Amino acid sequence: MANLQEAELHYVFGDTLPAVGSTSLVADGVRWLRMPLPFALDHINLWLLRDVEETASGTREGWAIVDCGIDSAATRAAWENIFAHELQGLPVLRVICTHMHPDHVGLAHWLTERFGCRLWMSATDWNVARQISGAEGDAHSGSLAAEFYAQQGLLDAAALGKVRSRPNYYASMVPQVPSRYRRLMDGMSLRIGAHDWQCIVGYGHAPEHIALHCPALNTLIAGDMVLPRISTNISVMDFEPEANPLPLYLASIEAMRRLPAATLVLPSHGKPFTGLHQRIRQLGEHHDARYADVMKACAEAPQSAADLLPVLFNRRLDSHQMTFALGEAVAHVHALHGDGRLQQLAGADGVLRYRSV
Repeated sequence: MANLQEAELHYVFGDTLPAVGSTSLVADGVRWLRMPLPFALDHINLWLLRDVEETASGTREGWAIVDCGIDSAATRAAWENIFAHELQGLPVLRVICTHMHPDHVGLAHWLTERFGCRLWMSATDWNVARQISGAEGDAHSGSLAAEFYAQQGLLDAAALGKVRSRPNYYASMVPQVPSRYRRLMDGMSLRIGAHDWQCIVGYGHAPEHIALHCPALNTLIAGDMVLPRISTNISVMDFEPEANPLPLYLASIEAMRRLPAATLVLPSHGKPFTGLHQRIRQLGEHHDARYADVMKACAEAPQSAADLLPVLFNRRLDSHQMTFALGEAVAHVHALHGDGRLQQLAGADGVLRYRSV
């Protein structure tokens, strides 16, 4: 969703980016670092927060890590540089994960074991991550996923064969999730170092996403809920095939309007920016436009979610992007069907199609 709307946002640090293995100061006690990802979206932003904890022997200073990167050799190597050069000789006291997606929780087990500290995240996302990364996660990939995509109109035998035969994709990036954690809940206040951070729950992108807002710093660690250049992926997945996540997501970001308009937003992808209220409006308008595109196509002829991919995405999609895009297409038709604007039709070929009411 990179377009002229970016002129409404202000990138506080311009085009300056921290090099892999280094950090940049973005607010008092808050440092920005980036880790590589092996996808078209090639990075994730992570955050180091100066922290302190009370122990039986006194006060101990250190760091809180917010989000982790996927479990890969490149990510581990980048973290080793951070440990050697950016922690000022201080330990990591806790690891906080905004949600359960691989680029956020992938190395949580490695980091918590290395520093003997606790993982903090929402109960829902911890439980889902534990389930999918383990033996039960094999069902998340493979035949059930292929069956779901086929029902949505993906009929290409080669594409379905790749889905059916691939191993547990999640576990390849999240091989383990810590067996113990501290629960984050909406409205909870966390004292991290010298500042209080408020937990803000968000739905639609992940089961129970937690963003962190610091009123004293006027700063929001937004995770994936508000991104500056692209729209957050909102998908229906095979393990919850009747889900309706898009209205949940839009309501979640609309609730963030209560934060000050000049809030410094620290997103998981893209650059830190101000213009939170403008971005919330832009994202709402983006999905309204996609709703209109879907309604127009479904008025001309019944459409499956796969039929709607070229309507919703005007670019070539690789196999990785295609599954996310199909999940987004299903999210749009489910929202419109839930509002009574689309009628669902079950075809003799087993494909679900939709037509305008």
